[in-house]
Amino acid sequence: MKIVVLCGGVSTERDVSLVSGTKVYRALKEKGHQVMMLDIFLGYEGETDGIFDKDIDWAERVAPISEKAPDIDAVKASRKGDSDVLFGENVLKICRMADIVFMGLHGDCGENGKVQATFDLYGIKYTGTDYVSSALAMDKSLTKKIFEMAGVLTPKSVTLCKGKEKQYAPQLPCVVKVCSGGSSVGVYICKTEEEYTEALSRAWNYDNKVLVEEYIKGREFTDGVIDGKPLPVVEIAPKEGFYDYKNKYQAGSTIETCPAEISKEQTAEIQELALKAYNALGIVTYARMDFVMDENTDAVYCLEANTLPGMTPTSLIPQEAAAIGVDFPSLCEWIIKISLEKYN
Repeated sequence: MKIVVLCGGVSTERDVSLVSGTKVYRALKEKGHQVMMLDIFLGYEGETDGIFDKDIDWAERVAPISEKAPDIDAVKASRKGDSDVLFGENVLKICRMADIVFMGLHGDCGENGKVQATFDLYGIKYTGTDYVSSALAMDKSLTKKIFEMAGVLTPKSVTLCKGKEKQYAPQLPCVVKVCSGGSSVGVYICKTEEEYTEALSRAWNYDNKVLVEEYIKGREFTDGVIDGKPLPVVEIAPKEGFYDYKNKYQAGSTIETCPAEISKEQTAEIQELALKAYNALGIVTYARMDFVMDENTDAVYCLEANTLPGMTPTSLIPQEAAAIGVDFPSLCEWIIKISLEKYN
């Protein structure tokens, strides 16, 4: 098959996306596919005829993920022409030449449904869920409302808009998080009023809407769903702090246990909630849901859904698939297979 692995972009998760894309690109090459890796923002300036036959290592210059989110202004400045347009040169043209686009994008520019909607209009096939469920899952305030209506237990929260935050006094401790972010960029645990004020100030740099959420102290878990079937549950235990950007992507920062060492009943409960959240948002193909289990009551709360989960060396969906005997290249092909089925 001719496959474009689409990654990069201009979200705070750009570096994560590039590393995800690299791993998927190499895995699909190993499986014998004609694959190229394409940065959605920087595009490709060369000749596109026969591009899938070119002898190029498209992932040669991708660097490991650093401890801090990338400088997006610098990325935008590096491209010729209009930096306000997401699609770089020849991106749509090359994607139309492929049998399918493997969505290696993360964050706002890839998971909010806009790219998916554009591809639908152009007749481009892509992996992952559609534009509607992508948009719903990306906006955490909408996700919360849908979870509540569907009976999915989730921490209580209030949505604040920039310029009106002084109207709300939170109950501490609390969690401040941007409404449309990922990889825990713009997420802060606040124990004092000073920390809360500082967290809001930082969060406004990422989004004009912010979620102030009830803090649930306890064990963290995640569970993927592929083609309507829950995978083994993973427990996530950062060595320091919480599961933030650094702990997610720096090897050795977090202990990840898969399958999680919990009772059969607790495993079944998390898997059932994962599937319930998946269906409530109308997700198809695959996604990953995050949870916290209250240390006092053992109640399980669903925090959010990730419609394009990470595919990096430390990512969780690949670990869950490995636990049921599916290696990484086979996982990539599985995702492509079920994504193509949605077009039948």
